[in-house]
Formats: sequence, C-alpha cells, structure tokens
Amino acid sequence: MRKKIVAANWKMNLSLAEGKTLVEEIKAQLPALNENKLVVISSPFVHITQTAAQLNGVAHVYTGAQNCHQEASGAYTGEVSASMLNSAGVNYVILGHSERREYFGENSALLVKKMNQVMANGMKVIFCCGEPLEIRKAGTQNAYVQTQIEEALFGYTAEQMADITVAYEPIWAIGTGLTATSEEAQDMHAHIRSVLAGKFGAAVADNVSILYGGSCKPSNAAELFACKDVDGGLIGGAALKSTEFLGIIKAMSEA
Repeated sequence: MRKKIVAANWKMNLSLAEGKTLVEEIKAQLPALNENKLVVISSPFVHITQTAAQLNGVAHVYTGAQNCHQEASGAYTGEVSASMLNSAGVNYVILGHSERREYFGENSALLVKKMNQVMANGMKVIFCCGEPLEIRKAGTQNAYVQTQIEEALFGYTAEQMADITVAYEPIWAIGTGLTATSEEAQDMHAHIRSVLAGKFGAAVADNVSILYGGSCKPSNAAELFACKDVDGGLIGGAALKSTEFLGIIKAMSEA
C-alpha cells in the first residue's frame, strides 16, 4: 500500500517562537496516523533543529527541509548540504518547487544532483513538478510535466524510486486561491503515474505517492484526497495555521 502524505511547506515564514507554537498546536490535536498515513513538516533551515526536537517521538510525523545544495561540502557560503540536514534530523527534502525553478533558475540537471545528495545521505525526496498557466491554457500540460519527470527521474532505478515522492503543483494554483478541480488533479496524477509505469513498471508506479500542491485547504482536501491517484498534499499557506493544517491532515487520515 502506497503512503498517503500531508507535507507542510512553510516557505520563508514564521519566527522561531511562531514555529514552535505552531508545531505544539499540531501535536496537541493530531488525528490518528499510521505507517501508511504520514505528516511531514518542512520548515526554513533555522527552524529545523527545533522542529526535529519537537517531533522526536511523535509517531508518523517527520521533519522536512525545503532545499539543499547539490555538492557534498565546500566553499559555498550561505548554502546547506544534505549531510548537514541529515545530521539535524531531517527525513524529507522538497526539491524542484516551482518557486526554486522560477526565482533561482533550478533546472533538471541541477535537481538530479540535489536528489543524489539527498538519497546518498539516507533521506527521502519530495520532487515537485507542474505547469504554468500558459501551458495549461494551451492544453499541453501533460507533455510539459512528462518532460520534467523524464529529465529528473528516469535516471534512477526502481529501487531508488521507493525514496521519491512526487508532488504535482499546478503553478497557476499556488497562492492564487485557484485550485485544480478534482477531475483536473486526478487526470494529471493518473498521467504522472502512467509515465512512471512506462519507465519503471506498474508495480513501482503504483507504490509512488503523488501529492497535490495548489491551494489545498480543509474545504477541498477531502474531495481531492478521494481521487484514486491523489495520495495527499503539499501544503503552503494553509500549513501556517494549525486549525487549517489539522483539517487537511484529518481529511488525509480519513481518506
């Protein structure tokens, strides 16, 4: 059974005190989770050791990071390596987020190097893919996302795919209040799974969790998570408020 996952992406938000309070509020009201229904909290780097300490001993809730450097170590002032993240208690690393691609020019070749570092250091990858509005309007979103997956993931083995979660984020729905309909989400998730099946086989593809990331909130989470190929969500704005994030976790736990 593939895992259902709700992953928080705090982006560049919250002071240390605010982050600590948020995690405590989430811990206090967590619905029932198990080995196949997980939560990941991906905070900015300065929060990670605090968040990891707060989550220590909390079953099925994991610490995430939002990025890492592509090299193991060296003279890269201001950067953070995968081994540093591992030593701080990180379990998952988000890579390829549309904001990293747009604002920092990250391409598939760079992302492969980063994923290699993450997996070499015993952590799991949340790999983001998704199309901008102009691609969606042109009706070429399937080919666009397929290219992203082929360039970044097709060099891995079937065994390595067990450490990769895919997050589909329609860029036009991130922070805009727009959300893909459940049909649009399911169609793309099914397409992503079919692309993976074509390369790695159906058994491997069926085991890859594919998350939806695009203005997911408590009011639409249950409908989205009921879709056959939607295995949870990568949550931005709604992850900054405990009541909203807990509502989404509840929807996942009941899916």
